[in-house]
Amino acid sequence: MIELRVEQNFIDSADLKYQAAQTLSKPIAQAVQAILVSLTSGGKILSCDDGMSIGAAKYFSAQLVGQFERSRPELAALALSTEAIALGEEGGEQSFVRALARQVRALGSSGDVLVAITSTGNSERVMAAIDAAHEREMVVIGLSGQSGGALKQLLRDTDIHIPVPSDRAVRVQEVNLLTLHCICDLVDIQLLGELEV
Repeated sequence: MIELRVEQNFIDSADLKYQAAQTLSKPIAQAVQAILVSLTSGGKILSCDDGMSIGAAKYFSAQLVGQFERSRPELAALALSTEAIALGEEGGEQSFVRALARQVRALGSSGDVLVAITSTGNSERVMAAIDAAHEREMVVIGLSGQSGGALKQLLRDTDIHIPVPSDRAVRVQEVNLLTLHCICDLVDIQLLGELEV
């Protein structure tokens, strides 16, 4: 029973990744181009997640600043945080919701990119960060489940939506992580050339 459940989880994950490969290759390629345009023009990549996305924003930024699979110069990337929730305010729920948006306003500029990661597409603080990015004339790359939720409604024509073809949170998170790996891999290939095996 337990082993069959483990096998089913692997099968479900693999099936979704296979399906997603066909539907997400174009928006992922567009995301890579937006990131490269920003980085090569002196911009930076800000990222945030809804907290349920298992630290995906921090992980993604670490791969860009550090290295993915090979050594390269550091890339300008920063994960936004809600750890210091109040950010100088008195605290409370609204401070928590506004925390990411305040950081986008403080750190973001035209030409920068915001990578917004939310499994459901309905995180209030991620939506507030997207609004702030639009105020700063930043491109937004939104990663979500297939319905897209509120995120889908907020995105502009100049933004990029990468909707995983599932609304099951754990599966969405698995594909989002693979999506971030694809972006890092392609950024490295575009900047450094193919990796010799």
